[in-house]
Amino acid sequence: MDEVDFRVLAELRKDGRASVSAVAQATHISRANAYARVKRLIESGVIIGFGARVDPVLAGQHSSAYVTLTVEQASWQEIRARLSQIPEVVHVALVGGDYDVMILVRARDNGDLRRVVLEELQAIPAVRATKTALIFEDFETTHA
Repeated sequence: MDEVDFRVLAELRKDGRASVSAVAQATHISRANAYARVKRLIESGVIIGFGARVDPVLAGQHSSAYVTLTVEQASWQEIRARLSQIPEVVHVALVGGDYDVMILVRARDNGDLRRVVLEELQAIPAVRATKTALIFEDFETTHA
């Protein structure tokens, strides 16, 4: 990875549907160079896919929260499998610190969020404790 690769990735983060010509123009490289770089970034696994960025509120998810979990360490694989089955869980991170797992939950409303935390997450046997931080507003930065 060099500086040009990082610029290519930044352009694709802004618009995953950008043409190779547009990426080349924005990064000040030739179209052939942009094509080769994007192909290499895909083949090497740096780019793992392309998708749509969705506004959660406009998609009907009016309540969001970061939920931290304290879990039994030996049960990580089981917890991971269970979390992947909960549609409202949109991101999972295994972290170090005062808790073990941080997840992003997007729900229809506060009642639905309550259901996810109290009935779904706390029902996982290896989950020892949860803490919920409501998100009042979120946004993406341009350098994400």
